[in-house]
Order: sequence, then C-alpha cells, then structure tokens
Amino acid sequence: MKIKKIEMFHTSMRLVQPFRTHLGTVTERESILLKITDVEGYSGWGEVVAFSSPWYTEETIGTAWHMLEEFFIPSIIEGEWDHPSTLYEALTVWKGNPMAKAGIEMAAWDLFAKKENKPLADYIGGISKKVPAGVVVSVDTPSNMLATIAVRLKEGYERVKVKIDPENDYEMIKAIREVFPKLALMADANSAYKLDDVERLQRLDQFDLLMIEQPLAADDIVEHAQLQKKLSTPICLDESIVSYQDAENALKIGSCQVINIKIGRVGGLTNAIRIHDLCQQHNVPVWCGGMLETGISRAFNIALATLPNFSIPGDISASSRYWKKDVVEPEVVVRHGKIDVPTFPGIGFSVNEPYVKEISKRIKIYEA
Repeated sequence: MKIKKIEMFHTSMRLVQPFRTHLGTVTERESILLKITDVEGYSGWGEVVAFSSPWYTEETIGTAWHMLEEFFIPSIIEGEWDHPSTLYEALTVWKGNPMAKAGIEMAAWDLFAKKENKPLADYIGGISKKVPAGVVVSVDTPSNMLATIAVRLKEGYERVKVKIDPENDYEMIKAIREVFPKLALMADANSAYKLDDVERLQRLDQFDLLMIEQPLAADDIVEHAQLQKKLSTPICLDESIVSYQDAENALKIGSCQVINIKIGRVGGLTNAIRIHDLCQQHNVPVWCGGMLETGISRAFNIALATLPNFSIPGDISASSRYWKKDVVEPEVVVRHGKIDVPTFPGIGFSVNEPYVKEISKRIKIYEA
C-alpha cells in the first residue's frame, strides 16, 4: 500500500442515554475518525476511542489529535506498507499514545482486507459467523437498573455488566441476583478499590459473578495478583493491559484469570491479536470490551470477537443502544442475542461520509 491521502474527522455525537460510572457521566461522545486512501483508490476507516477527558486513560481526543497531526501521520504518509502490522511497527518508535496509534492502524487493516477482497474477520483468521452480544448497564437507582436489565434480556443480550464501587456494590449485586439468579453477570470497578478492601470484595464471591473487572489501580498488576489469591471470583484486567508485555507479565504472576481486550487500549488490532494468541496459549479466556464507539470501531470489535479464544460475550451492543443514527450503514443489530459477522470486504459496513462531515467539529486532510 502506498498512501495517497489521510483524512481526520473530529466528530461529536450525543448518546441516546447518559452513561454513568463512579468516575463521571458521558452524554456527548467525541471521536476521531480516520480515512486512509491508497494510490489504487482503496479506502479504509479507523477510529480513535479516547474520551474528551482523561478519566479512563491519560489519552484524550485533544492529545490524540495532536499526536496524529504532528507525529504519526507525517511519519507514515510517505511510506509503502505491505501489511497493517508493518505500519504498527513503524509507529512504535513513538512512545505511548496507543489509542491514537490504533485509529490509524485500524484504517490500514480495513484497507488491506478490502484489497484482498476479504471480510476483516476472515482476513485475521476468525472462525465465527455470529458473535454473542453483551451489554453494560450504567449506574442508576436499583429499581431503574433492574428494569433496564429486564429490557436488555428481552432484547436478547447474553451477558450484563454493571459498574461498582465501594459505595455501590454489595446491595446492588444482591438485588440483581435476587431477581435474576441465573444471569451471566459481571462487575466492573474501574479501579475503585484498594487492596485493603479485600474483605468487601470477598463478600461478592457468593454471587457467582463471571468476573470482577479492574478492581485495583489502573497501572497495577502486582497487587491484583495478591488479591486474586484471596478471591474465588475471577479477576479480569482491563486498564492495566496496554501492551503485549503487560499481558505477558500479568499471566506470569497470576494477576488475573480473564483479560478484556480493547483494540484502542492496546494500540491496535495487531497487538489485540497477539494478546489473544498469548492468552489462548495459557488457557486464559478473553472478551472484547467496548468504549462507547461508533459503528466503525464496533465493526472491528465484531471481527476481533470471531477469534477462537473469545469465549465470553463482549460489550458489542446494537448501534441503537447508543446512537439515534450511527455513522455506518447498515447499523449494527442484535438478533436473538447474536450479531451476524459481516460478509462484505473490510469491516463489512459502509461509512456514511456525508453524515461524518455533518457531525465533525474539524476536518484535516493530508495528501502524499
């Protein structure tokens, strides 16, 4: 691939419902969408999934735009690339900023799959024709959360995730379990606990949770290993895993029994596949996390979840769960708890470029 043009779109979309955690509430979702076009006329799309403020990781839409504009795009636009992984390797010369790197690397994967006339899932070695859908229920009153879970189950979702913190855990999980005793339920703590909270977390062992996601600090793997020894509930690491090396170290010392793979968090699809393969070798299951993405990233998540070690339903919901109108056509739909894997080349969805431009705050175009 020789690049002809790279386009950046700084978009903003309002969520159908506010998304709440103990760290804050998201009502308006900014993203950076990237389009790479090569000299043969093939185009691929990617997405930067950083948030507007650094509540999830230190990256933001502002810092990602800066890194893409000043460093990443100028460093790759004149090159020739024979595979998306070679573009990924070229970006590793720059420290950090995995979400910004992932946005442009994803676009390369979409473009290469189209050039090979293959659906992205087939291009990366996926084996599934449908992927199970999970959903996140944000923090609310107990009655509202129970009502929302009931609605999501009627819609066919196979797994529910709820957000917890020390002020909002035991009673909430207990109430859910009393109403839904067989629900595939997991809890996401977003680093709300300390190792001293072990007894509080042990109280949750009785509820047969699939996992507790990221209970301790976002940059920790050592204390998670200590905590896992004291819990019967599997610990899942999310924020702590931003590289292949992080995943390898966590598995070596027993920090977790499950890993959540987010393409943006780990720097792109290349690394996501490598971490999947590593976990498969160690018999550690993985699942695909969500980031309140547009349909572009959602399409990548669907493709990634077709790999054989994705044995737990991911945060891959229908477009209508988040947006009145998505940027892809057709929109992502959940039927009977499953999402059909696209069969068209690349990500398998068309991007509504006029709509992308309509919701863009700023646009920048680079030409080789």
